[in-house]
Amino acid sequence: MQGAEEKDGEVAEGSHFIQRLWGTKMPPSHHGEYPMKTYSRSVERLIEGIATSDGAGVKLTRVLTGKLQRRLDPFLMLDAFGSDDPDDYLAGFPDHPHRGFETITYMLAGRMRHRDSAGHEGLLENGGMQWMTAGRGVIHSELPEQQDGVMEGFQLWLNLPAQDKMAAPWYRDFAAAEIPGYTTPEGVTVRVLAGESGGVAGAVQRAGTAPLYLDLHLPAGTQFTAGLPATHNAFAYVYRGAVDIAGTAVETQRMAILDNAPESESVTINAPKAARLILVAGKPLNEPIVQYGPFVMNTQEEIQQAVADFRSGRLA
Repeated sequence: MQGAEEKDGEVAEGSHFIQRLWGTKMPPSHHGEYPMKTYSRSVERLIEGIATSDGAGVKLTRVLTGKLQRRLDPFLMLDAFGSDDPDDYLAGFPDHPHRGFETITYMLAGRMRHRDSAGHEGLLENGGMQWMTAGRGVIHSELPEQQDGVMEGFQLWLNLPAQDKMAAPWYRDFAAAEIPGYTTPEGVTVRVLAGESGGVAGAVQRAGTAPLYLDLHLPAGTQFTAGLPATHNAFAYVYRGAVDIAGTAVETQRMAILDNAPESESVTINAPKAARLILVAGKPLNEPIVQYGPFVMNTQEEIQQAVADFRSGRLA
């Protein structure tokens, strides 16, 4: 997805811009990843996303906006999309560029066709994930391939360390069956898209940002605990039902930013009723973030170079 610029609290469509691993391992426990000798993180604040559109008019909710990039470093953006009205998404995301970060698209329902300037092509389907490293530059399209039915999922932007921003582009599709997972004794289903959980290595590992990306399905009355180094930034986004985190209720379509208290190296999630959510964490890069639409670099000069490369046809 193309990304957007924020001006005075408003989100502009990303198409305007085209026009102009986890480091420390600990023994698993029966509850989740880590022994229960740490304090659970609490909720620092709750975020309600901003309804907007991107690409050729796809309606979506921008949950993690530019204003939260420093707080949730290394994550740059989270879009949640979901509709059973084809008019909301069929136009898709025609050709658009990226440079300097990675995109992670997780499809809960529907189909999305990917094509890019590096010669990659794939079809993302129910339960599948697409991981693309834009690196020094790629131009790609993401186009729905259905006439009706539900289209639902997430796209997360993960920053690249300065030393990797001009790396060669990389891409891979993971079918639903290729995403590792497990079920706890309480019946919690855990899909491990990235990082490690319960002794299970995820589909993707990244040393520089150490991302953890879990899709959690909690039956009513269950609990799940995940280990989170206190130095890592983390959030949870509930997309079905509601959960309780350290006494704070997190309702459907709300993101809970978790605090970074030094004594808290885990998070415990309780589900009074059946709930589904994604849990995301990563090691901050603590580097300058300069974004211009679909380009994310470390300096204004690098952004100017990206724009010049795109306009001259040298980006990809």
